[in-house]
Amino acid sequence: MFIPILRTAAIAGLLAALLLTLLQALWVTPLILNAETYENRANVFGMSAQLATEAQAADNFWGRTAGTALANAAMGLGYGLILSGLYLLRRPSGSGLLQGVAWGLAGYTVFFAAPSLGLLPELPGTATAELSARQHWWLGTTLATAAGLALLFLQARRLLQMLGLLLLMLPHWLGAPQPALAVSLAPEVLQTQFRVATLICNALFWLLLGISSVYLFQRSMEDNG
Repeated sequence: MFIPILRTAAIAGLLAALLLTLLQALWVTPLILNAETYENRANVFGMSAQLATEAQAADNFWGRTAGTALANAAMGLGYGLILSGLYLLRRPSGSGLLQGVAWGLAGYTVFFAAPSLGLLPELPGTATAELSARQHWWLGTTLATAAGLALLFLQARRLLQMLGLLLLMLPHWLGAPQPALAVSLAPEVLQTQFRVATLICNALFWLLLGISSVYLFQRSMEDNG
């Protein structure tokens, strides 16, 4: 049983990671590099310095893309293992496409959408709260959201469903840690573009991960059944 789960997680995770890396290289990374120019602008004088900065940005693009690809592959494998393990507890049935979309949206909500309601994706040069406080809030939010969705959608008792709804709202009632002073060197339009790009890229990552993992898991069960 372990080998089919690992194979499902590896293939689905790498496919989703490849898509995410491509989208980030074409859309997200250029926005980050653009934001970093606002941090370095005070040190840029004259055309020669500007050309040097542009050359450095090109080097940063390819180096960052390679590092991002490795990080995305590890993330895709990890999330793929989580989904595949959950399928053992509650096996997807019926349409693999619909089940995959449902599991993908659930993962997107737990690991990205819900935490982003309190901690928006930020560009370089943006003031943020203390790192450990943000990490603790993110972890608490993901756990509360996962438990809340399970109680709300995976069982039929009304009282537990109400508890699930409360868990979904609890982290946002408590509030995410925020910086003492909201400061951003990049213009607001660039921040908005970055948040929209990150929102869409992660949504597509999770949809592909959910659909491909359900399909591969169902095929593995058929082959071993």
